[in-house]
Amino acid sequence: MVAAALLKLKLPSPSSSVQELGFLQRRGCIDRVCTLQLRAFTAVRAFTALAMAGDHAVATSAEPTLRHHASASGSKQALISLSNKKSLEFLGRNLIDLGYTIISTGGTAETLEKANIAVQKVEELTAFPEMLDGRVKTLHPNIHGGILARRDFDTHMEALKQWNIGTIDIVVVNLYPFYETVTASTAVSFENGIEKIDIGGPAMIRAAAKNHKDVLVVVDPEDYAPLIEHLQGKGSMEDQTFRRRLAWKAFQHVASYDSAVAEWLWKQTCADDFAPTLTLPLSKSSSLRYGENPHQKAAFYVDRSLADVALGGIATALQHHGKEMSYNNYLDADAAWNCVSEFSSPTCVVVKHTNPCGVASRENLVEAYRLAVEADPVSAFGGIVAFNVEVDEVLAKEIREFRSPTDGETRMFYEIVVAPKYSAKGLEILKGKSKTLRILEAKKNEKGRRSLRQVGGGWLLQEADDITPDSVSFRTVTEKSPTDKQTEDAKFAWLCVKHVKSNAIVVAKDNRMLGMGSGQPNRVKSLQIALEKAGKEAEGAALASDAFFPFAWNDAVEDACKANIGVIAQPGGSMRDQDAVDCCNKYGVAMLMTGIRHFRH
Repeated sequence: MVAAALLKLKLPSPSSSVQELGFLQRRGCIDRVCTLQLRAFTAVRAFTALAMAGDHAVATSAEPTLRHHASASGSKQALISLSNKKSLEFLGRNLIDLGYTIISTGGTAETLEKANIAVQKVEELTAFPEMLDGRVKTLHPNIHGGILARRDFDTHMEALKQWNIGTIDIVVVNLYPFYETVTASTAVSFENGIEKIDIGGPAMIRAAAKNHKDVLVVVDPEDYAPLIEHLQGKGSMEDQTFRRRLAWKAFQHVASYDSAVAEWLWKQTCADDFAPTLTLPLSKSSSLRYGENPHQKAAFYVDRSLADVALGGIATALQHHGKEMSYNNYLDADAAWNCVSEFSSPTCVVVKHTNPCGVASRENLVEAYRLAVEADPVSAFGGIVAFNVEVDEVLAKEIREFRSPTDGETRMFYEIVVAPKYSAKGLEILKGKSKTLRILEAKKNEKGRRSLRQVGGGWLLQEADDITPDSVSFRTVTEKSPTDKQTEDAKFAWLCVKHVKSNAIVVAKDNRMLGMGSGQPNRVKSLQIALEKAGKEAEGAALASDAFFPFAWNDAVEDACKANIGVIAQPGGSMRDQDAVDCCNKYGVAMLMTGIRHFRH
């Protein structure tokens, strides 16, 4: 239609002037949409000229475009395009008060208009309507030319002047809620996920961040107030430092957004394979006083990966009371919570230096707590106590008042108590135990979490060790079969040993840990430590090993038999497995093999 009208009047399309376009529209030869399309074409020519100008090229003259942009006449311009419109009215009113002309897209413009804040719509600036169901709004030379032009390059400014493109001084953008969409509790179709991938937003953010020397870019509503203070000359940061900080945040914001998109697309394509490249979006939760030791700086980050959504854990725990968490506190609390979350019955776990030193399951949680502490009261002092059910008033009083079994006088001291829930009275009582006691409320760990660990220059990635006794076959390999009770004891010990550092041995009976040996270079020493802690109660108890026994005679298996252990549970897999079986047969001890190893380094 447009081409036909121009041909009829013998006007060359690419060089049509503003006056000629106006003449055509007055004659009724073309409608408003066609006019907008021709204006857009003229703007494309302008942007091409700007790009070709580079650092040294000389701009050529050309006819002016239809409208004269605000900043070309000395006014400052701010472009605002928001999905999350939090504090938008505050931002808009302050920018207007500071003399800015606000340019905005559809929904954002409507919100500003409803608040009686003057706004110019993007399509008026671009002379091109929003199209493709909103996929194309701001991808236009009149937008990106105004953002990317370097104010200290004469060629850039001449190109803007030639095409009458105004500079854009502030860009405030946040993106379509892709992360929130694909992590919603309800299923999301692939098509819906794709439509939530923002295109124009990241392009504007990156453009403004690249040209941050001249353009302020804001992606976080929390930065609106600092932005206004800075523009008012009240900011505490030097101008270019402030701009660079905002630019860093902008690039980080887009990088995290893109990492979520990439992770989601990979899962949609190759769900069961590890991706060939991996980007982790980590969000700083807090600065820590120090790391493992006072001379090491440290911080705590929350994993924003899609793979970690709704899996619970210490990272998202709510702290009700106490001193700020330390680096070691996080490690110990994580170990305690990982362990206690594995048990289906009411359980208490006590951890010291990431190892469970006491575990007990009872319907009466007060009893479970006492038994867990009694397993190793010396180690429990100063440790972390975790429960997998609510801490009520009765249990809270017991935690507050319980005396150490070593002397019956010293009140037990803990760094952290963690549970999925607290009664109001229970929480009040616990807060009274100590001003420093950290009280955490955490969501239960769910299965399916991946495990990442750093080595020098790289990372190790593996699936979490989610196997529990219910999914394992405990196969009797000896002449003597364990009783049903011994089998249950073996399963309890096996679940405990899974959370103990290798080489690991756990002795347990009646759903409680009696003793454990951890982190020894040889299994014999771990066994000796576990038996020492268990004492006389080791007789008839179950013993679990995290890995196979490389030797049996005059080694760990025979030592366990001589200590009158009732049943031994181990994965098997040694070339000397038969020696272990023969040794148990000699002493009349039952042995179960699981075929599952639980190394923990």
